[in-house]
Amino acid sequence: MRAVVYTKYGPPEVLQLKEVDKPVPKDNEILVKIVATAVNAADWRLRKADPVAVKLFFGLTRPKKPILGGVLAGIVESVGCDVKRWKAGDEVFGSSGMNMGAYAEYICLPEDGVVALKPFNLSYVEAATVPFGGHTAIHFLRKANIQPRQKILIYGASGAVGTAAIQLAKLYGAEVTGVCSTANVEMVKSLGADKVIDYTKEEITGDNYDVIFDTVGKIPYEAVKKTLKKKGTWILGGAGVTQMVQGYWSGLSRGYKIISGLALEKEDDIRFLRELIEKGKYKAVVDKSYPMEQLSMAHSYVEKGHKKGNVGVIIDETLDTINK
Repeated sequence: MRAVVYTKYGPPEVLQLKEVDKPVPKDNEILVKIVATAVNAADWRLRKADPVAVKLFFGLTRPKKPILGGVLAGIVESVGCDVKRWKAGDEVFGSSGMNMGAYAEYICLPEDGVVALKPFNLSYVEAATVPFGGHTAIHFLRKANIQPRQKILIYGASGAVGTAAIQLAKLYGAEVTGVCSTANVEMVKSLGADKVIDYTKEEITGDNYDVIFDTVGKIPYEAVKKTLKKKGTWILGGAGVTQMVQGYWSGLSRGYKIISGLALEKEDDIRFLRELIEKGKYKAVVDKSYPMEQLSMAHSYVEKGHKKGNVGVIIDETLDTINK
């Protein structure tokens, strides 16, 4: 099969399209023909080992897992002899998590993995973009115990996690303020934000927020101190070392509840997202899509940090035209 692999850390050009062995499902696994995947922040950070601590877990001198890609949508081609829940022909979407491997034409996933039937009202590439932002937003909003009528500020509101967080926070009944650049103001409003702050034109001021969700690790610390309530919740999504130190010091000195760490992916959550999508309560936000052959270009675009929502990658263009 074809796969995009990398044998060393570095710029997008380290990603190379090659022929590799097609995987064979174990007794408890399903073999999925991947139609589409997506490029997320986790992908480019792993590719370039940013931060360098990535190497402690994914290979000191070279990547242990040469095929990146943690999300997918496709069709079950075959199943292991012990699999009961899936059958050949099922259209699915989901996540391969830290096992990665979705930058390829095929992947094996456990029967009880983070997989669900693909929403009938999404194309494959749209479906593939849902799990990363959706899972991350669900995880952190639940940890923050978001409540109706609470005021939440979402910094980086136009990204993969931000666009998901806006929609989910509104479903929880929160009052949402999104922070983004001028080009994305109307899009953020269309997703349900009650107020939008254009950070290129105005400072983050106003109401005392119950929750600040920084999805990109870039909110100015002064803005947090001025606008987050005492004993409010600061979600450090995508935080760097400096922001982590500021966050935990603020937790001690100002009484903030600090939430950080990796977002856990759950099968129940991917099913929850599917239900919302099919009921028209959640939208897949796709900026643009690239063919598999241009995956390095997709990485370059995502790494610049200016995308609107998600960036998809079409592995099989013929199949992705189905169900659009």
